[in-house]
Amino acid sequence: MTAPIVPILPETIALAAEILSEGGLVAIPTETVYGLAADAANPEAVARLYEAKGRPRFNPLIAHISSWEMAEREAEFSPLARTCAEAFWPGPLTLVLPVKSSGRVSELARAGLETLAVRWPKHRAAAALIEVFGRPLVAPSANRSGHVSPTRAEHVAEDLGERISLILDGGPCDVGMESTILGFQDGEPVLLRPGGVATETISAKLGRSVRPYSGHAGINAPGQMKSHYSPRARLRLNAMAREDGEGFLAFGPFVPGDLSLSTSGDLVEAAANLFEMLRSLDTQFERIAVSPVPATGLGEAINDRLERAAYREAG
Repeated sequence: MTAPIVPILPETIALAAEILSEGGLVAIPTETVYGLAADAANPEAVARLYEAKGRPRFNPLIAHISSWEMAEREAEFSPLARTCAEAFWPGPLTLVLPVKSSGRVSELARAGLETLAVRWPKHRAAAALIEVFGRPLVAPSANRSGHVSPTRAEHVAEDLGERISLILDGGPCDVGMESTILGFQDGEPVLLRPGGVATETISAKLGRSVRPYSGHAGINAPGQMKSHYSPRARLRLNAMAREDGEGFLAFGPFVPGDLSLSTSGDLVEAAANLFEMLRSLDTQFERIAVSPVPATGLGEAINDRLERAAYREAG
């Protein structure tokens, strides 16, 4: 049976909270992408989420909170981390912080790490659900692991409809791109994953540069696997024109294509359109060519997702 898609109402929020309290799975809208929510404190629920997504268990999850009280019970905030949170929460920024002994998030959700990825979502429905539920929810993108992330309720139904209990429909996601993930090393901010807040914006707010992540420490935050956000079709990046049999995803003025991330060259618009347009072309073509996208602002995150979508293991 396919999970029902329901509007955001007080009674559907209450129903979602009841399902979650019983260890069930609910898809929820956020400003970034739709998330697959489970009780972060319930290892069985988290295991069910991993199974539904087909997600490798060494890939940690983000704990979503709805208040400072909830955040401070789960994680230890340095002065710099607090400055980041105060500047960008609620919003599309995830912070990786030392876990507190008072925290409720299960070790399975943290993938055994002594750190916790935590975010305060801005979307009213997500925040309302967490507040009614009363404790953190893990909510990775509501798609099969490695597939293109969902930005509409219908996308969730296509990928996971028969594996979950309910889909809350909040309309299309405003940002359409996963959160930026920031860690801290030797007192300095480190970019673990580009996303919905541009690195330059964070640096300007903090008055210091955000260091790139070297990758030598292995996977220590969500979304760091090489192959991720992948359509069925093969992607060819930085293409100036289509080849025979390819779909073409354009960017910028005067660039003809089957679809355009933004005809005006607006990176915010492009980020919001990326996953939905990849999904659309994936149903029509075996190969997809993608125009060059500038690697500035949100273009950094767009290129990161495209590179992961294009990655194929050798063999």
